[in-house]
Amino acid sequence: MPDKKTACGTRYYDMEHLLGVNSKESALTYAYARVSSDDQKEDLERQKEVLSQYCAAHGWNYELISDLGSEMNYKKKDLKIF
Repeated sequence: MPDKKTACGTRYYDMEHLLGVNSKESALTYAYARVSSDDQKEDLERQKEVLSQYCAAHGWNYELISDLGSEMNYKKKDLKIF
């Protein structure tokens, strides 16, 4: 979509159009599901299903990361802080 102009003459530009990218095709969404104990494994599976359905419904390219653990730390197997 090219730029838009308001009734007052202010011009707004669509960055995706200017850059020639489609964010839905190029962006990657990370969905993160977590529970704190083994007793909640069924809850974790439900979270993963809900997140997958949500991302798919929005047409997002996504990667699902799940975690099972009770400690609050940043040394998660699949979660890296950049």
